[in-house]
Amino acid sequence: MTPLSSLRVVDAATLFAGPSAAAMLGDFGADVVKIEHPTRDDPARGHGPSVDGVGLWWKSLARNKRTAAVDLSTPDGQRILRDLVAESDVLVENFRPGTLERWNLGPDVLQEINPGLIVARMTGFGQFGPMASRPGFGTLAEAMTGFASSTGEPDGPPVLPPLALADGVAGITMAYAIMVAAHSRAETGRGQVIDMAIIEPLLGLLGPQVTAYQALGVLPQRTGNRTSNNAPRNTYRTRDGRWVAVSTSAQSVAERVMRLVGRPDVVDEPWFATGQGRVAHVEELDSAVADWVAARDADEVVAEFERAQAAIALVYDASDIVKDPQYAALGTFVPLPDEELGEVTVQNVAFRLSETPGEVRWAGPAKGRHTDEILAGLGYDADRIEGLRTAGVIA
Repeated sequence: MTPLSSLRVVDAATLFAGPSAAAMLGDFGADVVKIEHPTRDDPARGHGPSVDGVGLWWKSLARNKRTAAVDLSTPDGQRILRDLVAESDVLVENFRPGTLERWNLGPDVLQEINPGLIVARMTGFGQFGPMASRPGFGTLAEAMTGFASSTGEPDGPPVLPPLALADGVAGITMAYAIMVAAHSRAETGRGQVIDMAIIEPLLGLLGPQVTAYQALGVLPQRTGNRTSNNAPRNTYRTRDGRWVAVSTSAQSVAERVMRLVGRPDVVDEPWFATGQGRVAHVEELDSAVADWVAARDADEVVAEFERAQAAIALVYDASDIVKDPQYAALGTFVPLPDEELGEVTVQNVAFRLSETPGEVRWAGPAKGRHTDEILAGLGYDADRIEGLRTAGVIA
């Protein structure tokens, strides 16, 4: 038994935020039924690199899910969803507000069928407000939260992340919200509706920017790889052309770094005692670290920092990650047999529980791979399933 083996989740969302939340539940045993349109692929299947047309991002995003291809815009498809939620615990969806209601699949209808159902609604801007009906993606959240305005070089433009950052943060937050709702249901017997706007969760990672603006009238500024909270903090190039990242978030580590790079004199300066004080002297501190690193090869730099118990890491790309002994020790990646690719490697569960560990059991399957199996489990006989397929309701 896994912690969530009694939980059934219907994942009717697309792209990243909602589906990633459902995937996290599947990691710990939830039976996740992924609904896709019979003739239109989930856009996530086409994101990123592929092998012979098979998307690799999908293999991770749809891990541990059973897939059914159902057209929810048709009356028969809507009946299938109602039959599914009657036996499920969670519905994850990211249609524009009003879409489920237009299909007579709104939370009021579904919770009348199953009062314990948790309806997890993930949209760009939430279910109400002046922007609710607009199409919304993580990129817009990264712009609206202040992330882009505070990212980049001081004299450069705002910078968007090269990844689905806001979607990923929203997905983690939604998985947490579902668990809170499930805990509440265990006590009350009632499900509830979760309304999550992608523009909100990322705000929490950006610190007290609104609080500081309201109290002090200050705005975050772009600082490149530096930070306005402490110094030195940057990436530095070694003699052999590698890059290392150094952080001095703790006062003791800042002191060790400056002693290591030959500037013990600054440690006794009154301004050095706080992060803000060090930031005021960032050019002096950064220059000392950069010069010291530039005079040495990467292996020596890392070894000396480790000997001094100062925080450092090589800047990796994927070719470095797969060779790293720490990731190997943690089992961070797992190779899986796959019907489409033979074998595919995906990231493992992101944390380890001592008593009830999660597991990636299979990679994202082909579209509709489990349609017949899922409908048969709902009591649909072979003739009815074939009739739905002929009508184009399922695939």
